[in-house]
Amino acid sequence: QVNFVVCQVFALLAAVWFRTYLHSSKTSPFIRHVVATLLGLYLALFCFGWYALHFVIQSGISYYIMIVIGVENMHKYCFVFALGYLTVCQITRVYIFDYGQYSADFSGPMMIITQKITSLAFEIHDGMFRKNEDLTPSQRCLAVRRMPSLLEYLSYNCNFMGILAGPLCSYKDYITFIEGRSYQLQQSEANGKEDTKYEQTDPSPNIAVAQKLLICGLSLLFHMTITKTLPVEYNIDDNFRATASWPVRVFYLYLSLMAARPKYYFAWTLADAINNAAGFGFRGYDKSGATRWDLVSNLRIQQIEFSTSFKMFLDNWNIQTALWLKRVCYERATFSPTIQTFILSAIWHGVYPGYYITFLTGILMTLAARAIRNNIRHYFVESPTVKLCYDIVTWMATQVAISYTVVPFVLLSVKPSFTFYSSCYFCLHIASILVVLIFPLKRTQKGSKKHENIQPVRSKTLEEENVLQKNSYSTTNNSFNQKQEITCRYQALKQ
Repeated sequence: QVNFVVCQVFALLAAVWFRTYLHSSKTSPFIRHVVATLLGLYLALFCFGWYALHFVIQSGISYYIMIVIGVENMHKYCFVFALGYLTVCQITRVYIFDYGQYSADFSGPMMIITQKITSLAFEIHDGMFRKNEDLTPSQRCLAVRRMPSLLEYLSYNCNFMGILAGPLCSYKDYITFIEGRSYQLQQSEANGKEDTKYEQTDPSPNIAVAQKLLICGLSLLFHMTITKTLPVEYNIDDNFRATASWPVRVFYLYLSLMAARPKYYFAWTLADAINNAAGFGFRGYDKSGATRWDLVSNLRIQQIEFSTSFKMFLDNWNIQTALWLKRVCYERATFSPTIQTFILSAIWHGVYPGYYITFLTGILMTLAARAIRNNIRHYFVESPTVKLCYDIVTWMATQVAISYTVVPFVLLSVKPSFTFYSSCYFCLHIASILVVLIFPLKRTQKGSKKHENIQPVRSKTLEEENVLQKNSYSTTNNSFNQKQEITCRYQALKQ
């Protein structure tokens, strides 16, 4: 863990140097690719030793598969190989070397590289094999129209900005950053048309980086003080379960899981700051003209802590992974996309039994929350006062449901996980099953049909594409719409 933090601090300093002395206006994309790759591999070697070779091996074999198999089926082979290689590494680490340890391990970066390998394979397949009219608006924007070189591929997978903690970014966004294409500013005119302008100078990321480093400091302080006094394991303590009342147990469950989150806030926000410091992550301007540096952000803390639905929590937690699951699984699933997506998420996270228990529970929670929201919420939104009361109740229910669901994710093993759930009499499991059986899902099905009718119409403006997405898939809508805003700029650039 010390190695990880030291390497990330070094990466932050290297990012400032990279933006200052190897800016796209001062050097070629080739040099930027080479330096970014070598720095990334050096950090990996320093942090993980020779285990870092797995990063090169996984990327190298995947690139070979792409070249040999061809664009028609390479996405399937790359997906199976990359995920399989990751799973084998996770099995050897967990069950042979280091069960139950939270120390930084080489399979963590491999999880991000696996995302990049698989997402790029699908994007190349979409761009070089499938017909343009068969693609969804998001797939059309992200489609890659030429095969990347080996250097570009290694740079995308192993660059120093994201090799240790990510986050995932699209290949197009990364190449645009390396090649230093002009930032695009879109301002809506009064008549609704888009007025496209180009920035002559790069916006400064200094304020955004400083704000994110402040969040990192507060998160680290919270983790080192509060987290250790509220261990999740205390939820299954025999004396606590025997003596504490139900309200006390529920309240402690919420506090202990809330206290477990700052370490993720720290790692992901620091990774985001590193990318921003290098000049990567600019997302455009808001209505007031302020810069937005959240293109590769992985979480929104305020929305997480005050989420009023299971979906809202998932949309704002590990955003880039949610986008990856949506692109490679949810959008392409032929049946039960929600179930398939949760299963893929469990496999990708690792081989601890607690992960599978959490994500199987998450399937029930998601279906139940969706059923309740689709059938009940519209009765409570007419009056502001009633809606406020409804939001308070759903916030409390969401926080308890999230905490209940992720306990096995922290406990890792089967026995403590079932000890916790049995002490709660599997109450939320049973309640979720009853909700799914009682409440119809006609509203969701209607939304799907509506999407099918609208989808073939090719959207020409960002606003039309956002309308399409609102009627699209319901797992990670909000975070995808924000990503869509950036990726669609390539169509305008191309024109």
